Amino acid sequence: MTIAYWSVLAAALLPYIFTLLAKAGGPRYNNYSPREFLEKQQGYRKRAHWAQLNGFEAFPPFAAAVIIAHQAGAVQSSIDTLALAFIACRILYGVMYLANKPTLRSLVWMAGIGCVVALFVSAA
Repeated sequence: MTIAYWSVLAAALLPYIFTLLAKAGGPRYNNYSPREFLEKQQGYRKRAHWAQLNGFEAFPPFAAAVIIAHQAGAVQSSIDTLALAFIACRILYGVMYLANKPTLRSLVWMAGIGCVVALFVSAA
């Protein structure tokens, strides 16, 4: 399996780290109505919830881009580099969300989307 394919797995699992942060500590977690519980969180826990939601939203285009780049025969080292850069952006995005740095978070988000676009372009 390539580094890029492993990155797809990492991208699929990364939102769950933020889910754990959103649920940890604070008021007791209620598994009976987890969505309602998460929406009532405040501070970094609320931002961790938002980061996990965005992680789930960012995953499909990234996974598709990696698969399409592989199928189209793009240069493997480029695919791997862009996939790792995307994962780094997603981690940094989450950190910026937790730290409540919206401008930096948006810049990192754009860099991550840039990686996805570059993966698609590499397949052309």
